[in-house]
Amino acid sequence: MTHVGRVRARNEDAILTDPDGVLWAVADGMGGYGNGEVAADIVVDRISRLADDIPAESGLRSMIQDANHAIREHARAQGIAQMGATVVAAMIQNNIATIAWVGDCRAYLWRGGQLRLVTCDHSVVQELVDSGLLRDDERESHPERHIVTRAVGAASHVEVDISLLQLVLKDRLILCSDGLAACVSEDEIARIMTRPADPRSLCRSLAMQALDNGAPDNVSVVSVFAQEAD
Repeated sequence: MTHVGRVRARNEDAILTDPDGVLWAVADGMGGYGNGEVAADIVVDRISRLADDIPAESGLRSMIQDANHAIREHARAQGIAQMGATVVAAMIQNNIATIAWVGDCRAYLWRGGQLRLVTCDHSVVQELVDSGLLRDDERESHPERHIVTRAVGAASHVEVDISLLQLVLKDRLILCSDGLAACVSEDEIARIMTRPADPRSLCRSLAMQALDNGAPDNVSVVSVFAQEAD
């Protein structure tokens, strides 16, 4: 589910959902005046081109690098000074989820009644937390909480972080833009995850919680359930 939120005039997020259960992504565009929307669409389009049988880690890195080049070429052709997107993507092969991300889009894993953050934000605030200069519970009130240190399209080369997860039955994987992560606490996410739900209903419940909390940014969430094949 993707929603414009309560404040923004347009939705500059993009999502990728795969009926074959292989590729999933959330991209959050930056640049204003519709440029962020274009950047997010470029990232999702490039990731969607991955063949199902390609090695996940190298494939995701390659497609995100390709998107990085395409965004920069588009910006140059249009005379746009700043344009980019953050992204989190998952490629699932043989019950292994390869998570790739740039920026502050996030992936969460729900397993055995516990919520775990899989990704680590590429942001100014995260660097302050990592260095011990800021407490984790202070991040959402920090004035630089929205400043990312990496984005697709921001430089000639983008560094992509990767995490591998061996999925087990009943795992739930959540991919989201920072519009959800910054507006809905992990305690609230965990509380919603405890409810019986199908993936679509879970996405709606999480997005609606963000809207109830004010949703100053676009809100996008994708959920993937590990279950037995029919």
